[in-house]
Amino acid sequence: MNFWETITGSDLTREWKALEARAAALPADHRAAWEQIKGHLSLYSNFSGRNLLPLLDNALVLLEETAADGQGVEEVLGDDVEGFCAALAGEEKGRSYRDRWREQLNRNVARKLGRLGG
Repeated sequence: MNFWETITGSDLTREWKALEARAAALPADHRAAWEQIKGHLSLYSNFSGRNLLPLLDNALVLLEETAADGQGVEEVLGDDVEGFCAALAGEEKGRSYRDRWREQLNRNVARKLGRLGG
């Protein structure tokens, strides 16, 4: 990846299209799970989304392998797709944008209260 691709994000677009092309070959129930996974994992994205590509690739490989083995989505992911995505993102590394905003708000409020109270 060169500097220009990093700045413009064209590398992300290329990788995203490759993921979507692979996902299009999945059976319907696996494809529906893929859409849910994308939605839930998007909460754990950073500004560029670059951190999500390895997670999405891992999830897609899992779906591809289970489809090839003839397993259903429920057998692999269970009923809690959101929990699966949280586990995939990791507890500490997988802070959602809401968590980051909450921390920022708490810091700002504490800083303002510190100025007013002292």
